[in-house]
Amino acid sequence: MKKKKVFVFGIDCFEPSLVFGEWRNLLPNLSSLMNEGCYGEMKSTLPPITVPAWTSMMTSKDPGQLGFYGFRNRKSYGYEELYFANGAYVKEKTLYQILSRNRLSSIVLSVPQSYPPKPINGIMAGCFLTPDKNGVWTYPEEAAKEIDMAAGGDYIIDVKDFRTENKEELLKQIYEMTRRRFKVVREFIRSKEWDFFIFVEMGVDRIHHAFWRYHDKNHRLYEKGHKFEYAIRDYYIYLDSEIGSVLKILDDDTIIFVVSDHGAKTMHGAICVNEFFRREGLLKLKEEPDKQQKLRVSDIDWNKTYCWGEGGYYSRIFMNVEGREPSGIIPKSQYEKVRDEIKSKLENLGDQNGNPIGTKVFKPEEVYREVKNIPPDLIVYFGDLNWRSAGSVGGGAIHTFENDTGPDDANHAQYGLFIMKGNGISKGRRKSISIYDIAPTILNIFGIKKEEGMIGKIIE
Repeated sequence: MKKKKVFVFGIDCFEPSLVFGEWRNLLPNLSSLMNEGCYGEMKSTLPPITVPAWTSMMTSKDPGQLGFYGFRNRKSYGYEELYFANGAYVKEKTLYQILSRNRLSSIVLSVPQSYPPKPINGIMAGCFLTPDKNGVWTYPEEAAKEIDMAAGGDYIIDVKDFRTENKEELLKQIYEMTRRRFKVVREFIRSKEWDFFIFVEMGVDRIHHAFWRYHDKNHRLYEKGHKFEYAIRDYYIYLDSEIGSVLKILDDDTIIFVVSDHGAKTMHGAICVNEFFRREGLLKLKEEPDKQQKLRVSDIDWNKTYCWGEGGYYSRIFMNVEGREPSGIIPKSQYEKVRDEIKSKLENLGDQNGNPIGTKVFKPEEVYREVKNIPPDLIVYFGDLNWRSAGSVGGGAIHTFENDTGPDDANHAQYGLFIMKGNGISKGRRKSISIYDIAPTILNIFGIKKEEGMIGKIIE
């Protein structure tokens, strides 16, 4: 009997409505996988962000259990800058570490939070969090040369800057990155021994953020007939052809997954969360800014500040609590009362015309199984992720339509997608699939019992 194998196409930000609906007939290889297997929307983490979503997928643990709540997290209750959560902060066992323990070999290419790389039974290449390729970015270290060679000279970790006005150059970079990655995938499928193979392509995420305004007719900046109107569609078609090139060399006994960590949606604008807090008397600066600028902790009058927030596709709100923060002013006995008041103010904040936008505000301990390390006091989806959070201060405006970190047209959507095809898998559309279900399902395919603490279920 042939040994079971599992191959995973990880496509960051793949949007289910485009793959399953609008463009299905344009994507013959993905469509064939759907026709021959099962598929459906897949609920992502809260928040639906690349970090921690991919690690949650590979561990079947939620962000609270993992102990990081996005790219940037607090190291302490002090006022220092937030740290970036790379792979060194992942303490839970990943799927490929469990497979290694069971003497199964893995090839892991660019799965977010795989930098710095860790020892596994197989090969690992670092993700977009890799600062550069001058240091050690693969395991084993000598695999770097082989990966670069297979890519045609240089394996591209990520495009240089997806928040740029130079769209032509960015588009070239995205295609070149994808082309080189798939060259490595095909070469390693043929030349390496492996039981489990996963790689994550970042091109879809980058093209969504940079070109969504040209694609979505409901975007406020949509312009019919623009030369980039079909940039996203054409890239999906190209990506489908690359997926097809891989499917041709996988044997019939390989179980195939296509998964995304979250979807994409139009970004209506940004809420300047710290300007809002200033207006509400919750945040006090030492001096009035003369222009819009990044909020620096040194600018804040901590003796008169109740809370502050971080920018991003969602917002993390931190409160200034007496005995917890160095200059905290909220009495511990009043913590819940003040937190509820802040939550209510955020939920009631409307758009620029005062119309409700449906903001959702979460308390970490109510949405996670555990709350490790230092969580935000509140997690905010402005307009249920139709608006992003801008952390800057100055200018007085609470609503803005220019992104404070550079051009960006799309926000993340709560649902990504999954497709699963292989012998013995029943066909059809599935519902109620969670990002936490992927690791237990793959372990089950290999006949390995689900690890204790995994919160996902096995997809039957």
